[in-house]
Amino acid sequence: MTLDHSPKTETSFGHPASEPGRGAPPPTSPPRKPVTRGRLTVRIVITLIVLGLLGAGLYGFNTFRAKAIADFFANNKPPPTPVALAEATVQTIPKYLSAIGTLQAARQVTVAPEVAGRIDRIPFESGARVKAGDPLVQLNDATEQADLLAQRAQARLAELNLERYRDLRRSQATPQSNVDQYQAQLDETNANMKRTSALIGQKLIKAPFDGELGIRQVNVGDYVNPGATIVTLTDLSQLYINFTLPEQSFTKLSVGQAVLINVDALPGRDFEAKITTIEPQVSADTRAVKVQATMDNRERQLRPGMFANVRVVLPPQPNTLTVPETAVDYTVYGDSVFVAQSQKTQDGKEQLVVERKPVKIGDRLANRVEIREGIKAGDRVVVSGQLKLANGAAVVPAEKNPLTPPQTLPQN
Repeated sequence: MTLDHSPKTETSFGHPASEPGRGAPPPTSPPRKPVTRGRLTVRIVITLIVLGLLGAGLYGFNTFRAKAIADFFANNKPPPTPVALAEATVQTIPKYLSAIGTLQAARQVTVAPEVAGRIDRIPFESGARVKAGDPLVQLNDATEQADLLAQRAQARLAELNLERYRDLRRSQATPQSNVDQYQAQLDETNANMKRTSALIGQKLIKAPFDGELGIRQVNVGDYVNPGATIVTLTDLSQLYINFTLPEQSFTKLSVGQAVLINVDALPGRDFEAKITTIEPQVSADTRAVKVQATMDNRERQLRPGMFANVRVVLPPQPNTLTVPETAVDYTVYGDSVFVAQSQKTQDGKEQLVVERKPVKIGDRLANRVEIREGIKAGDRVVVSGQLKLANGAAVVPAEKNPLTPPQTLPQN
C-alpha cells in the first residue's frame, strides 16, 4: 500500500481545499454593520409621525361623520304630526254623589195559602192585572160550608131556647141560671160560626192590592200546604231605589233631595227620584250609610231587581276648568296632558309644538274632566294622537277629530 504524502491545497481564505468526493464548506455571511444611535432615533421619529397622522386622520373622520349626521337630522326634521286640539274652558258644572243601587217594588208579595187544601178554581191568568180584593185561588171548602150550616141551625135553636127561658124567668117559673146557660150556648154557637166563616174566607185567596201577577205556579187539583207559592203580585206604580254611600257623604244628604237614575236596559235616559229615607246608623262593617229613594213608575218602564246607576244631585260648582276626557293621559306615574304652544322656527315662521304638563283631575261629567291644577283656561290641549308625541314635537291641527262619533251609525 502506497501512502500519499503530497501537501494538501488550501483555499485563499486559509481553509484547506476540499478533497475530491467531499462537499464544499458553507459560505460564511459578511459581517453586519453596527446600528448607530442616530439611525435608531430617525426610525422612532418616523414611526411616531406615521401614528400621529393616522390618529389625526381617524379623529378628523369621526368629527366629520358626527357633524354630517347632526346636520342631516337637523335639516331633515319629520313633518308635523296632525292632532286634534281643544281648548280648556271654564264653566259651571253639576256635582253628584255617585253610587250603584237596586230597584225594588214599593209593594210586592208572594201569594200563598194560609191553610192547606185542594185547589178547586183559579180565576186568573199569568201576567194579568188585578184589583185589590179580586179572587185568585179557591180551595175546597165543602166541609167548612157544611159546618157553617149546622152551626147556623144550632144558633137558631139556641135563640129559641133563650127566649123561652127568658119568658119563664119573667114569670118566676125558672131560675136565672137556666137563662144564663142558654145565653152561653148561643154565644158559643155564634163564635163557632165566625171561626168557620173565617176558615172559609182563608180558602178563598184574594189580591191584597192592585198590581200585576207573575207566572202561575199551581194548577187546579193541586194540594197545597200553608206558605206554598202560588203566584207573585207586584205593584209597579212606585219603585224604591236602595243604595249606599260612604260615611263622608252623610252630611251632604237630606230627605227630599233629587236623585238621577239610569239603567242598562234604557241607555242614555235619566229617571228622577227623591230621597225618602236615610238610615240613621252607619254600618260598622262597611262604614257606609244606606239610602232609599222613591220614584214614580206609572209608565211601567222599569222593573224591580234592575241594576241602577245612581247620582245624588248636589249644588252646581261654578268657575270650573274642564277639558275633553280624551285629552288626559293616565299613567302609573300620574296624569298629564299635551299643551300646544306657538313658537318661531329658525326661518321666522310660526309653528305649534307640544309640551307635556302634569295635571290634577277631579270629577268626570258628559265626556269632560275637571282640571284642578296644571293648566289654565284658554290652553289648547291635544285630544287625539298623543301616542306619537313627545316634548317639543311639532304638530299641526287636524281637519277632523277621529274620536268624534258619527252622527249616523252605519247599517249592516
